[in-house]
Amino acid sequence: MLASPITIARWMIVTGIAGLVVIAALASWFLRDQIYQTFQDPGEPFQTYTPPTAADYTQADAWYAAGSFSDPDEPAVFFIHPTTYAGGSNWNADLGKDSANRAVVEIALPNYAAPFARSGILFAPRYRQAALYAFMNNREDSVQARLFAYHDIERAFGQFLTEAGDSRPIILAGVGQGGFHALGLLLNQIADAPDVHSRLVAAYIIESPVPLDLFADSLAAIPPCETPEDVRCVHAFSHARPDEADRIRILTERTMSWQPDGDLSFVESRGLLCVNPVLGARTSEYASARQHRGGVAAEGLPLDTTPAPIPGQTGAQCADGVLFVEAPRHRDLQRPRRLAEDFREPPFNLFYEDLRLDVAQRTFALTSILQEERRWAPPLDLIEDVEDAPVVPIPDRREF
Repeated sequence: MLASPITIARWMIVTGIAGLVVIAALASWFLRDQIYQTFQDPGEPFQTYTPPTAADYTQADAWYAAGSFSDPDEPAVFFIHPTTYAGGSNWNADLGKDSANRAVVEIALPNYAAPFARSGILFAPRYRQAALYAFMNNREDSVQARLFAYHDIERAFGQFLTEAGDSRPIILAGVGQGGFHALGLLLNQIADAPDVHSRLVAAYIIESPVPLDLFADSLAAIPPCETPEDVRCVHAFSHARPDEADRIRILTERTMSWQPDGDLSFVESRGLLCVNPVLGARTSEYASARQHRGGVAAEGLPLDTTPAPIPGQTGAQCADGVLFVEAPRHRDLQRPRRLAEDFREPPFNLFYEDLRLDVAQRTFALTSILQEERRWAPPLDLIEDVEDAPVVPIPDRREF
């Protein structure tokens, strides 16, 4: 029995609607990051935006961590946390934003600050971080939001130097957005300050591309960390799996970073620094998973807790300025499937133990160097030319 024309028409309508639903669902899936980005847009030009109230870095509540020293040679660690504020209503996060603050305290500090805190006293400032939205595009408003956040970090770093004094070693570390700000400090506050640079164990810039052209110009005095023994140098890497084409494109083309003149430009064609954290060296040599000392998923752990690392999880190799890694086998070290994941830092540290041992070794090396340098005689003053020397002749004893 043949179906009636009405039945056929109804079937075609239902099929068509189902097809449209499927197409819409597929489109939503493939465009999910763009849709998410649209909802995070503050909807107001940065030029007319009223930013949140600034922190007073002389006060304890302006810091997530601000330790006290018990030894004049005890190193000081300045750590800048990654982005934890998605956006939606502000270009820059309010310092009292609970969800953003919880993410710093429960995820960023135990995973990313703790490896460095094992080698010194930790200082981690609260700052009006640029929203995640500001890193998902390169609009002028987004760039201004990043620079606005950086100025908070400059003020915090000035107070940090006051607290640290003028003799102890310092360690600089930043992750994600924090790495961008740490690179800005190197360019604007450390490169032309020999008294600070001489005390720099190393600058660790993680998951934020560092253009190589800076080392031929503004950072000529602060070279890359070529070997595990180097100090007063830059240790930087941004990692991706070989199959993560979008993330690789973001890291090598779409990201904006500092220029020698202090402005920002895209990193494409500038070359990127990659120091292999497993080997502690700037090399294209492959480090096997057997050499990997261990990642950590330390969410919620106190900073003074020593988590057990999970070793042997990934090989790593630098190529074209990117640290290529293998997918970790352990579930705790696998990236979650979140919206805009390519722009986020994972809630674990894949190279926790590698970084902990690396900074400990470099800190010991610089501390030894500084102790030896203090034994040297102070430098002589500049020699002055005297035209008429007041010479008094010595009497000839034979005349008496």
